[in-house]
Amino acid sequence: MTTTVIRNADWVIAWDAAAGRHAYKRGVDVVFENDRIKHVGRDYQGAAEVTIPGADRMVMPGLVDIHSHPEHEPAYRGIREEHGLATMYMSGLFERSQAFSGTDDAFRDASAEFAYCELLKSGVTTLVDISPPWDNWAPLLAKSGLRAYLAPGFASARWKLDNEYDLKYIWDEKLARERFSTALKTIDAAAKHPSGRLGGVVSPMQIDTCTPELLCDALAAAKDRKMPYTVHIAQGVNEVLEMIRRHGKTPVQWAADIGIMGPETIFAHAIFLDHHSWIHWWSRKDLGLIAEHGCTVAHCPTPFVRYGQILENFGSYLRAGVNMGIGTDTTPHNMLEEMRKAAILARVAAHDLHTVSTADILHAATVGGARALQRDDLGRLSPGAKADIVVVDLKCSHMMPARDPLRSLVYHAAERAVRDVWIDGRQVVAEGKVLTLDQASAGERLTEGQQRMMAAVPTRDYKGRSADEITPLSLPLE
Repeated sequence: MTTTVIRNADWVIAWDAAAGRHAYKRGVDVVFENDRIKHVGRDYQGAAEVTIPGADRMVMPGLVDIHSHPEHEPAYRGIREEHGLATMYMSGLFERSQAFSGTDDAFRDASAEFAYCELLKSGVTTLVDISPPWDNWAPLLAKSGLRAYLAPGFASARWKLDNEYDLKYIWDEKLARERFSTALKTIDAAAKHPSGRLGGVVSPMQIDTCTPELLCDALAAAKDRKMPYTVHIAQGVNEVLEMIRRHGKTPVQWAADIGIMGPETIFAHAIFLDHHSWIHWWSRKDLGLIAEHGCTVAHCPTPFVRYGQILENFGSYLRAGVNMGIGTDTTPHNMLEEMRKAAILARVAAHDLHTVSTADILHAATVGGARALQRDDLGRLSPGAKADIVVVDLKCSHMMPARDPLRSLVYHAAERAVRDVWIDGRQVVAEGKVLTLDQASAGERLTEGQQRMMAAVPTRDYKGRSADEITPLSLPLE
């Protein structure tokens, strides 16, 4: 047994179980023994093999990221930031997923390793990784030190574009069932991984690309395994209009009808509900249905704000009773930046400074995510919880003055102030450097992978265009 004490920390974000919220404590000790937190309070008198000075430090719980795509999103750096089609309601998702694809396992390794480093450096200790399975996925996650939930995607259809405005679906239920079977084998193996840090989430990919039978069978598999279940829903105007064309109702209402909503369900994005200004649908049921069934919404601001789209709004979802979590989704995989955007954009959407508080955002990024994953031992600093701990440097210039260190971290410093991270009691970041992976090497390999991906774009794009024609450089090259 190894006991570590962070002694007399200037600030600690501790869990107040009676109030069901985080609260500041000052001048207290945080003690963990192997993989569990033992003590959060003043004047710890027990023995400790390791003592770490807490002066000029804030100790906080590790962040819980419930929606990410590390396997390919980092390769979109310089490609997707301003890519979108006005004829697809500003979204670039459908064009990009068709033209910029064709990744290989070397590409996946580089992209995932690069993203895992970003996540660790921004204080993420638990991750839902939605990726297609490849051989090195679980070994790489285990090596990273992350507490990770593998969510291998599968679907009944893929999107296809022949032009800029007509979204088509190519259906193949036989292939969907094969991939569903592979996904279950992957998550079952992850749950038995010797690290004890890997688990699974059953992940049919999109509400519009899956048959009701596949969606329902996937939920049954999740319930049988006591695992969470996630699906992309209400993530685009095209999707909402397509589901209304098929069923005469919104994607959320159809999901309720077929019975895939419940406390194990994580709805990825759920932006374009029936009340949204881009939809103008007649009903006002969606938000209440999500809350009534106990679903979680995984909110990822970055990919949508790039299209000029916004959740309307985070505070309204909370007040409706929806459990909110936060995810990184795209590059950069920086959870602290997502928290900042979630807070600011909610206020913009609501025209109200007070629609959401920084405490609300922290709750979503920790306890809200843990609840979605059916875990009451994550996202909090309290005795018995997992030793997933982040230490922030209060003397980092971006934090100063640290009158309210959580605000300094979220609105100013972000990952630049994260110094040390422990997961399961094992240190994985020290002085801002990831100890388990090599981001510089991954970046070089990722650059090569991006070049391979871009070279294949003319063979995949519906107009035969090059990558540079689809997404030109931000400045002219002379």
